[in-house]
Amino acid sequence: MRRHWPLIAAGLSLTLVLTAIVTLSMRGDDSPVVVGPAAAQKPVPTPSRAGRLADRLLYVDPQGAAIEQAAEWERAGRTEDARTVRRIADQPTATWFADDSPGYAQRARQLVTAATAAGRLPVLTFYNIPYRDCSGQSAGGAADAEDYRSWVRALAASLDGHRALIVLEPDAIPQAVQGCLDAEDTAERYTLLAEAVDALRALPGVLVYLDAGNPTWIEPGPMTTALRRSGIERAYGFALNVANFETTEDNLAYGARLSTLLGGTHFVIDTSRNGNGPAQKGAGDRHWCNPSGRALGETPTTRTGVPLADAFLWIKRPGESDGACGSGAPPAGQWWPEYALDLAGPPS
Repeated sequence: MRRHWPLIAAGLSLTLVLTAIVTLSMRGDDSPVVVGPAAAQKPVPTPSRAGRLADRLLYVDPQGAAIEQAAEWERAGRTEDARTVRRIADQPTATWFADDSPGYAQRARQLVTAATAAGRLPVLTFYNIPYRDCSGQSAGGAADAEDYRSWVRALAASLDGHRALIVLEPDAIPQAVQGCLDAEDTAERYTLLAEAVDALRALPGVLVYLDAGNPTWIEPGPMTTALRRSGIERAYGFALNVANFETTEDNLAYGARLSTLLGGTHFVIDTSRNGNGPAQKGAGDRHWCNPSGRALGETPTTRTGVPLADAFLWIKRPGESDGACGSGAPPAGQWWPEYALDLAGPPS
């Protein structure tokens, strides 16, 4: 995934960040809890200010690579490593739908049905737009516009009658703004995203967040224009920092700027791997592709203490590779236990 060309300065102080957000969102209730840069492996204290999703508990999928890895290491007697990776396995993370392999709609249905039975809100990431990742590490996607429309319709049907939070097409909008597609394909992309928003929005209880990149990628002006073309007015909000490492503080500042231009739109932030912030600039792909020395960020929660921020989520599943970019890294999306251990750090 590409989120790597710094185009704005995101170094607002924490005071300015919260001032901007509270100015946009104050509803006369108690003062907000300050949320600073993510401290590795430290959960955010439960704040007093309730947001739009504060009554929702996030769903922990009992299946997944991190859970399987922890069980395998426990059986092998690697109890310390198992305890470390459980810091990932025990948290609610997004489930990605990234192709049309047989049974994808049924898998989505099973997920939301289980979450409904548990009284929890599942997070799903839809990632199958045509020309996905513009020939990058996560290249792929639907063969054409009609295949994508059919794919979205099938997933929408599987969600009917259930609650779910959908992060729609990471990177699709910022890459289009960046110019990796020609004019015709760019226009088609915005149309497909807007149609997907409408199809999902028609389902009661389904909350759609369009991906809006991260603070170091696209200026707020061009981003808001593209978000409008993609149906942001009909979505529940936008998502920031998906699969990236920018600090929560900087994402709050960027989100507040976008929200101002969009008339108060809310957002969610991926905090899965931003506990130590981003790697140093100038490292090329290594700035974003499995950089070492990163750490888990704020644990997933719908009680952020910031009214515009609906949730801190683990959208990128910690321990899954960003791409085959050296040091034995597997292809994008594949589980990489060594990187999971690096992110989760030593057990507390």
